[in-house]
Amino acid sequence: MNYSIIRFIIGWILIFESAFMILPCIVAMIYQETDGFVYLGILVLGLLLGWILGHKRPQNKVFFAREGCATVALSWIVLSIFGSLPFIFTGAIPNPVDALFETVSGFTTTGASILSDVEALSHCNLFWRSFTHWIGGMGVLVFMLAILPMTGGSHMNLMKAESPGPSVSKFAPKVQTTAKILYLIYLALTLIQIAFLLIGKMPLFDALTITFGTAGTGGFAIKNDSITSYSPYLQNVVTIFMILFGINFSFYYILLMKKFKQAFKLSEVRTYLLIILSAVLLIAFNIRGMYSNDMGEALHHSAFQVASIITTTGYATTDFNLWPELSRTILVILMFIGACAGSTGGGIKVSRIIILVKSITKELNQFVHPKSVRKIQFDGRPLSHDTLRSVNVFMSAYFLIFMVSTILVAAFDNQDLITNFTSVATAINNVGPGLELVGPTGNFGFFSMGSKLILTFDMLAGRLEIFPLLLLFVKDTWKKF
Repeated sequence: MNYSIIRFIIGWILIFESAFMILPCIVAMIYQETDGFVYLGILVLGLLLGWILGHKRPQNKVFFAREGCATVALSWIVLSIFGSLPFIFTGAIPNPVDALFETVSGFTTTGASILSDVEALSHCNLFWRSFTHWIGGMGVLVFMLAILPMTGGSHMNLMKAESPGPSVSKFAPKVQTTAKILYLIYLALTLIQIAFLLIGKMPLFDALTITFGTAGTGGFAIKNDSITSYSPYLQNVVTIFMILFGINFSFYYILLMKKFKQAFKLSEVRTYLLIILSAVLLIAFNIRGMYSNDMGEALHHSAFQVASIITTTGYATTDFNLWPELSRTILVILMFIGACAGSTGGGIKVSRIIILVKSITKELNQFVHPKSVRKIQFDGRPLSHDTLRSVNVFMSAYFLIFMVSTILVAAFDNQDLITNFTSVATAINNVGPGLELVGPTGNFGFFSMGSKLILTFDMLAGRLEIFPLLLLFVKDTWKKF
């Protein structure tokens, strides 16, 4: 284990996070809020700690998958703990466990909240709370790779450990160039959405915070009714951009390269859009009676909630907890499916679902034709044994953690089955709202400290694709070989 490179990277993570806190300081100045002084003090503390850890470059810059996973997991833990300090010291969320839950929910782009009245927060706290979504959406380590020259190591291991999906490919020969491309696409889509919201006469502060939540597919809102009070135009803009941010960013890169046919041949993107279309139509038909048989309004709410849940954003325009059981069941299934790999969305990922279906089909064919030899194809290329194995192991670990977490939450709080089940589902899939007590009009504040810590672990595990976090508990990870 190369401890020096881990120390160095964590130091720079603190420096970058502290630099990001300049923005809520500016917001506090604009709205004349004293909470800005707290952010300023924490900013200085972070820069000092970051300089202590990161000013000395390690002699050995090489790190492999083990170091990559450990660095990513530790970085996200440090990022979340330090990011929770403003909530604690401003008094917005004085309980450290609650503050950590809220911050982890922000950085992992989950959007689950312990707050019952978000409108009581200061503007700078609301801004930081939403901005954690934007930071965590693409990943702070990807951002660091984009702007910090790092040579001499296998830095793709950092990107693989932090980026969602069964596999990560480079757009360019250099990892730094790939990271820059990802962030430029991310920033461009963010700015375009802000522009469309401003055209719809949304206030600038609202446009910024709502866009941060959409881009990171997080879902923290600045109003207690989520985005219900905004106009249908603004809600439609958010619907479209939630879907766009749930698409694999390689799709946009291929489009920029003017390879349009190749882009639209990506099976994951086509399947993702087909799932959305099918779910929207089914739910709209199912809920039309709740909206006076107005199919237009039913389609509006259905499209928004389907986009919000499958991309694991979590915004709401209506209380879907009151929808018929068929619609609620579809939404729960969408929680598990999630968005595309290589997007800012959570969940299992559409690519893994495709691979699992193809694996089942292959096994069925193997029973009928025992001597046949078939390779599983994905976008015209055969999948390697390592990719198939990683998908199968991921699914095993995913459902094991899900099962144990559900049992523990039930043991700690003894809530009803749907509340327990969907609270874990929404945490590990980084969705935000669930059903019953954790529905779109509820929150997670009633859970005990034990349940909140379990759900906090689940949010981190879901965002980091499980293994980087689990490797922290493996003894051999820390041995020097």
